[in-house]
Amino acid sequence: MPTPKSMPDHLPVEDTLIDAEIDDAGVQGQNPAPSRPWLLLLGLMLVGINLRPALSSLSPVLGDVAASRGLSGMMAGLLTTLPVACLGLFGPLAPRLARRWGSEKTIALILVTLALGILLRTQFGQFGLFAGSALAGASIGIIGVLLPGIVKRDFPRQVSLMTGVYTMALCLGAALAAGLTVPAMHWMGDSWQGALAIWATPALLALLAWWPQTRKQQAAHHGQWLVRGLLRDPLAWQVTLFMGLQSSMAYIVFGWLPSILIDRGETPLHAGLLLSISIMVQVASSLLVPALGQRCRDQRPPIAVTVALVLSGLLGMLFAPTDSLLLWAVLLGLGQGGLFSMALSLLALRSPDPHVAAHLSGMAQGVGYALASLGPLSVGLIRDQTHSLWPLGLLFLLISTATCAMGMLAGRKRLVQVESRPL
Repeated sequence: MPTPKSMPDHLPVEDTLIDAEIDDAGVQGQNPAPSRPWLLLLGLMLVGINLRPALSSLSPVLGDVAASRGLSGMMAGLLTTLPVACLGLFGPLAPRLARRWGSEKTIALILVTLALGILLRTQFGQFGLFAGSALAGASIGIIGVLLPGIVKRDFPRQVSLMTGVYTMALCLGAALAAGLTVPAMHWMGDSWQGALAIWATPALLALLAWWPQTRKQQAAHHGQWLVRGLLRDPLAWQVTLFMGLQSSMAYIVFGWLPSILIDRGETPLHAGLLLSISIMVQVASSLLVPALGQRCRDQRPPIAVTVALVLSGLLGMLFAPTDSLLLWAVLLGLGQGGLFSMALSLLALRSPDPHVAAHLSGMAQGVGYALASLGPLSVGLIRDQTHSLWPLGLLFLLISTATCAMGMLAGRKRLVQVESRPL
């Protein structure tokens, strides 16, 4: 039956890791404690570290890549857009692959495709560059859907702690790739191909650490649930648009911030370092903001504050004196970490049960990442046509305003109205 919007929130804010296999009663009912939890934790951390380097490693050397491969501004924008679009396009395949092979074996297989995608984009000219980026993005999208479910299944009593570990792994991988790619290029004789190719190594190391998990017996899948009505629910669309808009700003930062700073006179090394610092700062706010949000009547106050921090950081990066860029990088990171964690929290807080949360997560990430991909593409088009920072500032203002508007709607203490029942 439809859930009345006056009902209180059922899922706790800590329940931000949505299980892709939540609709399979057979999987959810089998929850044996891992025999070697330290080995599983190591594998989870190493896999999580690999979910951002393919994205953040490109931006510090994007100018060299574009010059070497003859890319226009529009093509460079498409290059930064393609992996983000693939996150949303291929993420929904994850539950189907898991039902066929099991989550553990699927992750092992996709780690191989991730490494191949990272390597492919350094070979075969423009074709390899775009095909490899698409393969890497698709791989990240699939793993990103499956990994949280394993965390929730095998560490059910430490969800809050593991949410922090998961977030830290994501930020660590992104920060390392942003900060070390340019030094690696210099060490390799100014070869951007070698600097990007080295990020296949962490994926292969993660595969070695993860391999023992593939020996687990696949659970039977049965007892699926029906969740119907999300596409007709206004609140579900508000959450989805909020997820997509805040992701758009995040992937603009991943894809274009170093290039923008280089245009302002920063060296590629310093530009990559500023991006790395901004990403690492996200760890603190991504853990703190949801906890503070629990103390508010609803989630609108923390959303408003974090959007303001993101916009301030972005505009500071564009127009503030260059000797103050570190301050604006920190503000940007604080805002984006909190905004991302609030977007994840809303998937649970606006759902009456875990089954609805899983389907809302699929909708928000599938549609949301498709929307998010337009952000990096727009930056590429603007840079290609204007060569000015003011249109970028206007773009950031428009996206931030839309994000805040959707956040004010999605942040109200309500639940989506859907039908949720076992088949």
